[in-house]
Amino acid sequence: MLKKVLLSGFAGLAVLAVGILIGHFGIEKGSSAPSWMSDLSRDVDEKLIQEFIAEVDNVKIQENLRELTRVPHMATTAGDEATVQYMLKNWQDMDTGLDASWREDYRVYLSFPNRDKPNNVSVVSAADTVVYTVREKEKAYRSEQDDPEVVQPYAAYGPAGEVKGRLVYANQGKASDYETLNATLSLTGTIAIVRYGGAGRADKAINAAPFGVIGVLVYTDPYDINDGLMSDENETYPHSWYLPPSGVERGSYKNHFGDPLTPYLAAKNGTYRIPVENITGIPPIPIQPIGFEDAQALICELGGSAAPEDWQGSFPCSYNFGGPGFASTSPFNNSDVTLHLYNRGELRDSANVMGVIWGSVEPDRYVIYGNHRDSWVHGAIDPSSGTAVMLEIARVLGQRVKAGKWRPRRTIIFGSWGAEEFGLIGSAEYAEEYVSKLSQRTVAYINVDISVFANATLRASGSPTVQNVIFKASQQSNLTRSQVNIPGSDSVSVYDNWIRYSNRTSAAYGNIPNVGHMTGAGSDYASFVHYLGITSLDISYTYDRSTTRARIYPAYHTAYDTFDYASTYIDPGFTSHQTVARTAGNVLIRLADGLLLPFNCSDYAETLEQFLSTAAEAFEAQLVANGISLEPLKAAVKRFRTAATSLDRTIHNSDLANDTPLRARMINDQLMLLDRAFLDPLAFPNKYGYRHVIWASRSSNVATFPGVADAVEKARASGRKEDWAQAHKHLSIVTQAISGAAHTLAEAQR
Repeated sequence: MLKKVLLSGFAGLAVLAVGILIGHFGIEKGSSAPSWMSDLSRDVDEKLIQEFIAEVDNVKIQENLRELTRVPHMATTAGDEATVQYMLKNWQDMDTGLDASWREDYRVYLSFPNRDKPNNVSVVSAADTVVYTVREKEKAYRSEQDDPEVVQPYAAYGPAGEVKGRLVYANQGKASDYETLNATLSLTGTIAIVRYGGAGRADKAINAAPFGVIGVLVYTDPYDINDGLMSDENETYPHSWYLPPSGVERGSYKNHFGDPLTPYLAAKNGTYRIPVENITGIPPIPIQPIGFEDAQALICELGGSAAPEDWQGSFPCSYNFGGPGFASTSPFNNSDVTLHLYNRGELRDSANVMGVIWGSVEPDRYVIYGNHRDSWVHGAIDPSSGTAVMLEIARVLGQRVKAGKWRPRRTIIFGSWGAEEFGLIGSAEYAEEYVSKLSQRTVAYINVDISVFANATLRASGSPTVQNVIFKASQQSNLTRSQVNIPGSDSVSVYDNWIRYSNRTSAAYGNIPNVGHMTGAGSDYASFVHYLGITSLDISYTYDRSTTRARIYPAYHTAYDTFDYASTYIDPGFTSHQTVARTAGNVLIRLADGLLLPFNCSDYAETLEQFLSTAAEAFEAQLVANGISLEPLKAAVKRFRTAATSLDRTIHNSDLANDTPLRARMINDQLMLLDRAFLDPLAFPNKYGYRHVIWASRSSNVATFPGVADAVEKARASGRKEDWAQAHKHLSIVTQAISGAAHTLAEAQR
């Protein structure tokens, strides 16, 4: 199938070149040009977008979700294979399918609990008697939770082991939390209980080990997810969307994305694999997630002094540090906590399902739309809400292609990624296998993972250049009427509703909706942005954050994330799913069909200027005190602004529809490759997969250039000359990248 893609791309280039020659030298003035000549200058058809919006069907999205969530479909299980076949069936349909669809298998290293020997957490007395046992499985309120394929809550990639020690409470498991605790009592030989948030899953154990902690328990505090509500008799699911007391958030406890045994190589059968013991970024000590009902039973019995106010949660007791161990007045006095964990790693075959609609004019330019398919249990919201939306977008577009009514200018590739929940594995392996092709030809990547967290407003993040197209797709226009309105309204646009909930002040536009940055690896966009430098965006519908403290929808990664939960509490009627499909599909068509890519370089310049302003305010005085000047970075940002403004002016003053097609192609290539200009494969040797110097992950709280922020923070803390030298180095890296990006924009104008 890859050969087909390559051959189609070469054929498209040939057609384009021959067409240009014929158009300029072979057609006499006044003669009628062949039909394909008009295709070369064809732009987005607003009527097509209007028809697409009208045809997106919320009932079909609902039925997609019902089918996708019939059984649990954790990666590589029988349920996962059923979803593979469902995707193929839809995308290979004779009337509404795509031009082609196929599966791509990878041999990947995953981590599972032992079915025959379940993980166990207990409180054991001095006489070695079990006095309390933590639940092994969540409480069943519906038949879905009783499905035998519901996996026991566990920490994927957490090691097997049996440990026993006194319990301590360590807040969120940040390094600073363990430092605070260690200043009060000795942590050697203890087991820490921590809550989700503040630090990554794996980091909660990685941070603990240097202090002598031998095991970790993780739970979700009702304060952070339920607005303090705790009773399943009338407050939590099944009575509302809130997490019930036994609910446990599963997850991958692995920091790096992609298959852990084949870094930077696609995980095929014959691929070289590193030894399992050489895997990095995973917990070095046993770790297990539990429900908050069990966490309350343990935390409320702890002795020692009271933890700080910002460590307290919603339990009706004081959150104490621990003696270490339980209070002398507790029935658990002189008892230890034991962890008996039997997780094991296995090589498994995991599939991506790919689908394609070939482009008519530029088949060698790709717009990729993706979402993962695997879930921890039934996964109605994560990820099946996104898969249900993707299937509907593909159906509407595929139907028009099969009927001969439309074909995009550029090739559209749909990707249903496998094993995302284990660390973005399917998308990362795809990026590693096709790194050369994707780097050279991909226009943009659209990610719709959890399409609907709730039904209040749109949420989007992405490269600054795509802000323009997201706004255009969501704004109301009296001229085109091809933008999207909010559910239940014929007059309120998604844009106008969005700006009410989340906005910022722009120097260029005034008050606009806030489009977030892609600074981490929260979903499958990670490999495309950070490793390949492909302009990306992520779209979803979410809740009103002013009305809840929930850090995410409460049933996240639990056995309660079911069709019933989605249809009852998240999006009754599936109109928010429909709105996301209309918005994301609108963006997709504009990226695939526009004569000129709808990217705005000046918006990138504004972001760089904001980052520079933040860096100057936070760091400049100390940089200068250590002999490091910010002036080269200021000059580079100014040069980028000048180049972006000049290119915008050139585009505005051009009549590309009547110019040689190579003119549009040249400008499009510069726009397409802009984010690639910020890649530096040597910038972050200790951050696997991160090469983009603007969007790499950062540990610093200062929202600016990540390499500079982290290096300055480290130098501030240590005061060492060599650490300030590293800050200077990262300043030079980002300066050179911005300057180089400015030159790529200037080149397009000549």
